[in-house]
Amino acid sequence: MTRSHADAAPGPGAPRCPATPLYGPQLDGDALPGLYEDLRLRHGPVAPVSVAPGIDAWLVLGHHELLRLTREEQDFSHDPRRWTLLREGRVPPDSPILPMVGWRPALLFADGQQHRRMRAAVSDALARINGHELRRTVRAAAERLIASFAAGGTADLVPHYARKLPMEVIMRLLGLDERAGQQLVQAIAGTVVANADSANASRRMAEILGRLIEDKRRAPGNDVTSALLHHPARLSDEEVLHNLVVMFVAGNQTTVNWIATTLRILLTDPAFRSSLAGGHLTVDDALDLVLWRFPPTQNFPARYATRDLRFGGQDIRAGDMLILGLAAANQDPRVLPETGRPVVGNRSHLAFGAGPHACPAQDPARLIARTAVDTISHRLPDMELAVREEELAWVKSPWSKGLAALPVRFADPQLPSAPAPQAPAPQAPAPHASAPHPPPAPRPAPPGALPAQRTLPQQGERR
Repeated sequence: MTRSHADAAPGPGAPRCPATPLYGPQLDGDALPGLYEDLRLRHGPVAPVSVAPGIDAWLVLGHHELLRLTREEQDFSHDPRRWTLLREGRVPPDSPILPMVGWRPALLFADGQQHRRMRAAVSDALARINGHELRRTVRAAAERLIASFAAGGTADLVPHYARKLPMEVIMRLLGLDERAGQQLVQAIAGTVVANADSANASRRMAEILGRLIEDKRRAPGNDVTSALLHHPARLSDEEVLHNLVVMFVAGNQTTVNWIATTLRILLTDPAFRSSLAGGHLTVDDALDLVLWRFPPTQNFPARYATRDLRFGGQDIRAGDMLILGLAAANQDPRVLPETGRPVVGNRSHLAFGAGPHACPAQDPARLIARTAVDTISHRLPDMELAVREEELAWVKSPWSKGLAALPVRFADPQLPSAPAPQAPAPQAPAPHASAPHPPPAPRPAPPGALPAQRTLPQQGERR
């Protein structure tokens, strides 16, 4: 279906009705769940959408269908060079979505052995992060950020906390200095938002990471970049650069959204907040609630059909683009419990994807988010939302659901008696020596529910 309605007559594989836009000013975060359910009712588990003017795709809304999409590479490739619109030159070079879906020599855009080779390097570099050091680093950075605004009695937790904290931590993991890290975050934000400047932002991002790779090639350190450069998989500098782009884009903005949305739930749902304060639920329960109901990445690009096939009730043609509707698939009524709410401890959500391309950074991302939420909850126990919930603003993006601001006020900050010490940066062990063959990439287990009895409260429900 990925063809412009303006210049292609509907054929056997084309939708019978106009595609629904996933872009524009109407893309409000609070309206997205209703949009997905409307698409599900009208089209079933696979719906026609447009991700930019004249650029159509299929949004996969069904849980079962999304699992098939992520697991069956013989039918659904990651390589955008298979995309019909791109092959026919019908995607403008300045298209706002091209920085997100254009081909890169990175694990996100590869299939089979090529993907396994790059994933081996990325997974191994991430696995070498010392969790205890990472936790200390996150907590120390969180304490410093809270102390920087605590005296004022007000703060905007998106720019002052949720956006700064992952950036500080991830840039140290990659071996970036503070100035370069801030520039990279700005470039990534410009890339993800999908607007007219996205292509320029993507170029700025590549320049910053290119300089980092040159530095680490000359003087390796105990960081993720050096580990990738010296891994037995022998990634080229270009492959390292683009895999860092994937890691940073996927790791930074999604963690920002995860932290901010979890704090929003704690500020707007008294029942959940009291359950957390009373020990009935944990911070991890709060994080999982967000992953089920409000995944930081709503829609993830993309897969490309390798052949004509019938899928989710739709006729898909070879070369069509299919978007992973992570948020919609989590709310598929065919797989939710009868209560309509997820079970505590159940991590069978699709917020991190599924199949061989499931996110390899789930553990460090959860540790960063958990520590961020736990630290500020203890230091600012009386914080409350400074505006009405319906006044909260959202970043407009076809891919993610993120708050633009989260203003709070508080009167009694519980700060430590002395400034938090500077924690050492989380480090990876010394890089590998070169080896003739890369180790096999670990294949992640498919998501499955964990046994549990408790259920997460609905918004506004008392425990």
